[in-house]
Amino acid sequence: MKTEPFRMAEQAADYQQLGIARGDIAPWEDGFRTSPGGPGTFEWWYFDAVLDDGATLVINFLVKDIRGGKGLDQPPAPLVTFELDRADGTHVERSVHVAEDAFFSSTGHCDVHMGANTISGDLHTYNIRVELDGVSADVRLTGQVPSWRPETGHMYFGDGDKRRTFAWLPSVPQGEVDAILTIDGKTEHLKGIGYHDHNWGDAPMKDLIHHWYWARARVDDYTVIASYITGEKKYGYAETPIFLLAKEGKIIADNASLVHFSKSEEHLDPVTSKPVADVVVYEYDAGSEGGEHYRVTFRREKTIVQNPMINSVKGLKRLLARLVGFDGAYLRFTGQVTVERLSGEAATITAPGLWELMYFGKNLDA
Repeated sequence: MKTEPFRMAEQAADYQQLGIARGDIAPWEDGFRTSPGGPGTFEWWYFDAVLDDGATLVINFLVKDIRGGKGLDQPPAPLVTFELDRADGTHVERSVHVAEDAFFSSTGHCDVHMGANTISGDLHTYNIRVELDGVSADVRLTGQVPSWRPETGHMYFGDGDKRRTFAWLPSVPQGEVDAILTIDGKTEHLKGIGYHDHNWGDAPMKDLIHHWYWARARVDDYTVIASYITGEKKYGYAETPIFLLAKEGKIIADNASLVHFSKSEEHLDPVTSKPVADVVVYEYDAGSEGGEHYRVTFRREKTIVQNPMINSVKGLKRLLARLVGFDGAYLRFTGQVTVERLSGEAATITAPGLWELMYFGKNLDA
């Protein structure tokens, strides 16, 4: 089978074509990039936080509900989701669809309105407001690490007229979180460390990407964003790492070509039947260039989300999805993240973290 190319858009011509600058992110890049959300496109603005009481909070604003492999030819079907996982295992999940005419998003900067739910910001400070079925949240995210993207932030699948795009902008790689949550009448004021990114594209992700690991963490003075993306069979299961390491708010390592990814202690998740690695490692070695050598290790302790995507599909579409063998899944983990400095004055630091596995394709060993 002839395969098609899959690459990170990193050439000078890519920057020129996209109208963006290397290492310089403009506010419009966090605005509505697929406006008006036409056929074949998807887009979302994502936020998460690890709170000081041990809870994790995830809020997402999606232009279309693409859960369960739903198609992209639908018009905008705005969706807001809220998930809170407390340290004691309690899970609170809410979501709401809003009418298309209750959706607005600026193209000049992040300013998204889905009914009473909003996210707005300027690449440094963001305000998030949600009201969902007995849950409300007012969240302020203040950046501690500058906005960043891996090269142009665009991944290209195929060439010419058949080329498709998946794009990613970590607008706030790490920030201070101040949140007021009201759940079923009880109000809490919580603080923590958060993250915001923005994704968009022009083809179903399941047609482009077989699976990915994605993670972000704060480990003492270090900030980590790490991902490992495996393309679909059509793209030869080609793999690409993405990596950011910052210290005290300054980016110190982000050359993905210097990253070696590995995983171990892999087993089948009992709910989704997808292979999950208990240990995932990103090793960044710039020693040959006179730079630093780091190893970042994620050790799973809990799986807090196990979501077979087909559960989001109803009626005839669910039957059809089963008939074509669709069995994608999303999993979210918590555990310990260790940053090791292996060059110069060696050091090892560990802290709690949050990461995910998005698995669109069939198990590679199936």
